[in-house]
Amino acid sequence: MVKQRTNKDMLEPDIMLNLYAQGAFPMADENKVISWYQPEIRTVIPVGKFNCPRSLKKFMKKSDFTYKFDVDTIKIIEMCAERDETWITEELIDAYAGLEQTGHLHSVGVYQNDLLVGGLYGVSYKGAFFGESMFSKVSQASKTALVKLMLRLSTQNFTLLDVQFQTEHLKMFGTIEIPFLEYSNLLVNAYQDKSIIF
Repeated sequence: MVKQRTNKDMLEPDIMLNLYAQGAFPMADENKVISWYQPEIRTVIPVGKFNCPRSLKKFMKKSDFTYKFDVDTIKIIEMCAERDETWITEELIDAYAGLEQTGHLHSVGVYQNDLLVGGLYGVSYKGAFFGESMFSKVSQASKTALVKLMLRLSTQNFTLLDVQFQTEHLKMFGTIEIPFLEYSNLLVNAYQDKSIIF
């Protein structure tokens, strides 16, 4: 895994976007030191070919959840950070606030009775979406947010959804682990259509 310790310049919006476009992503360690990572194995979900479990489909049809895109994005990031161990520091949240001004930071919020109960956020660049983190205050909220994200990406002609690492939570959606070279080729392909927007 390639790891590069960040400096203040590397958290400037334009530089952050450039690093994401190269397949890197930031994480803070237990000492709140932020580094950029490029794992040798990357996990993606094929856009347009993702799996939505039957039980989740049934849940979504009956659920009273409502969904909003790009609303309360920083709040969603802050709620993603509300756990015993987190890689999302205040410094990183401030950096994402700067990136939000460029139009490349996005979120899916899940609401129940007008309360934010789940969601996710990530970064888009042309036809690629780099998923960062998700949270859930009630059962199924983060899973439904991911389904809504994938449907949005498919509709908008995105070709790549990067979820960084494999987890049991994500396996049900049809994740694939691939070498970084193959992942890099997918990035190149995703950048061909410059007109794609979230």
